[in-house]
Amino acid sequence: MNAPGASNQTLATRHVVGNCFVNPYFDYVIVGGLWSILAAGVFLYRPTLVQGMDMFTLAVLILLVNSAHFAASTVRLYSKPIYFQDHPFVTLALPIITLLGLTVFILVPNTLGKHLQALSLTWSPYHYAAQTYGLVVMYSFRSGCRLTNSEKTLLWWTCMLPFLRAFLGAPDSGLGWFVSRETLATITYLPSVLFMVTDVIFAAIFVVPAVLAWRIYSKKRQFLPLICLVLMLSNGLWWTVLDFVDGFVVATIAHGLQYLAIVIVYHVRERLRESDNKHAWLVHALSFYGKCLLLGYGLFYCWPHAYVWAGAGLVESMLLVSAAINIHHFVVDRYIWRLSTPANTRTMMDAPVTGSIPGPLTN
Repeated sequence: MNAPGASNQTLATRHVVGNCFVNPYFDYVIVGGLWSILAAGVFLYRPTLVQGMDMFTLAVLILLVNSAHFAASTVRLYSKPIYFQDHPFVTLALPIITLLGLTVFILVPNTLGKHLQALSLTWSPYHYAAQTYGLVVMYSFRSGCRLTNSEKTLLWWTCMLPFLRAFLGAPDSGLGWFVSRETLATITYLPSVLFMVTDVIFAAIFVVPAVLAWRIYSKKRQFLPLICLVLMLSNGLWWTVLDFVDGFVVATIAHGLQYLAIVIVYHVRERLRESDNKHAWLVHALSFYGKCLLLGYGLFYCWPHAYVWAGAGLVESMLLVSAAINIHHFVVDRYIWRLSTPANTRTMMDAPVTGSIPGPLTN
């Protein structure tokens, strides 16, 4: 029997650290992106480290993490029969629309294809920011920090700050998609104003989360879990202290790891709850990841060659196929994580605050 003081200490730890899905080490390092904060410091010390990485190593990393992460949303979509019933457009119509639309864009890559690429690059920072917000709200709820609608709105805008800065500063996407840098430079004072705005956003990315956490605590005596601040800090670092190329490489890998971790946790917990389950959690995790890896390889490394065989250029095919997969992933994500799906709600709510901190992938 635990002493009352030990129980209170455990509960206090949960409120501050957060009610983790696996354990604090896994959740903070992988889901929270703590490793990417350390990586950002290394890249600042050695700015050419990413550019100096050999193409084979980079390709393997992209396959194991990024390609598998994009495939994970599709694997999850088609592994749950309820999605066929609830979202027939996403499961049946969207793949056909994506295929037909991509084919049209590849036929005229210089006029239409560049816009598909720009849309993907513009949407990506928003997608990352939206995922950060979703995880922040998820960990807050699991850890007993009940947020009001106004607090959720403030958190949403706080998580969007890195996207706003990326939108204003990206060279060939975001604002640069609509107005070229050369055109902006001809408008009096506008470049200086944009520079000042991005500097203000830069400061706000790292100051506002702490201010908001203090506001919640001082108003309600509830802690915004520390992992929420780590999530916002890591996503902010991806798009600020690194240049745009390094930021995109680090962001895609960190976001991919984050996504794979949380989707595998959800998948495994759902499988373990099934009455006829006969396998340990590791079997379910490896099976799901294996499917993601195979599908990711097929989508990113095989699909473009189908267009090459039809006469399209390899570079254009690879870039536009990647952009189409990105956009398909963004759309699918808006459906598969909805709390209206009972399994999603149950997984988010399991291991309640009044219980003990859960062990690895247990209920």
